[in-house]
Amino acid sequence: MPEKPINGHYNSEIRLSLSVPGDAPYHPCAEAFPAEYVPRSTVTHLAGWDQSTIYPETRRDIRISLPANLDGDAALLVCQDGKDYADSNGAVRVVEVLDSLTHSGEIPPTVGVFVDPGQSDTVPGQRNVEYDVITDTYVTFIDDEILPLVEATVNVTLSKDPAQRIAMGISSGGICAFNMAWQRPESYGKVISHCGSFVNVKGGHEFSLMVRNTARKPIKVFMQSGEGDVDIPLGNWPMANHQMAEAFAFAGYDYRFEFGTGGHNRRHGGALFAESLRWLYGESGVGRTAADDEAMQQEIMDQLRTRGLL
Repeated sequence: MPEKPINGHYNSEIRLSLSVPGDAPYHPCAEAFPAEYVPRSTVTHLAGWDQSTIYPETRRDIRISLPANLDGDAALLVCQDGKDYADSNGAVRVVEVLDSLTHSGEIPPTVGVFVDPGQSDTVPGQRNVEYDVITDTYVTFIDDEILPLVEATVNVTLSKDPAQRIAMGISSGGICAFNMAWQRPESYGKVISHCGSFVNVKGGHEFSLMVRNTARKPIKVFMQSGEGDVDIPLGNWPMANHQMAEAFAFAGYDYRFEFGTGGHNRRHGGALFAESLRWLYGESGVGRTAADDEAMQQEIMDQLRTRGLL
């Protein structure tokens, strides 16, 4: 059945944002092309894994990149829509960038876990069920089912330090990455969201208010969107990402928002990927401390008293 328009618009217009003229300036970062002397990760591909009890009767591909010469616990990067992030000819080329930055000592040795959304013969829209639902089900799936599988498969011990664990994704995968950290800040302390779907797919438009009205969590967030991002009945992605950035500023989070000219794809995020990791592992000083909050509270109260509003 053809899609019915809403106020003259279709949700299928999202396809018009997948490639736009504003993407032209963006290319994979230099670190996506490691020098020949850089030790390379080994990538293991688990095809059609179907042993989940949290998402029963689903199958998915999982890829694991294991850094060379690893000694001790490894940092962790979990990528939603993993196949495209792991693609050595793609827009981000995650494994290559991890190898370059690990070799230069700018980030700790990092295991990449690239998880594709489940395929189901009985549940329509399985990707949205996993990525867009604002509960702890998906992060439980990653922590309780996927990461033990990773450790057993490649014989590695993953760090438990949230400061060394990053969740990343694009679109629904971007809001999913943030939700992983929101639900489990003790497990994921860093987030990279590319064109995050903070819109009303399955309630994600509420996140900006939740961030404003919930005690600040120890999460560091790198966000990216662009002028050519999606604008459909489900929501306006550029506006939603701006609202999230403003909510982070209001609540005192350590965050960075890069807004460019591109569309709903990984090209801008790929151009910024090495810089994203450097920033996440660096001392940015953007977020507020509890002492900063107290000083701000006092200043607000003083202003109210001065104006006779208390």
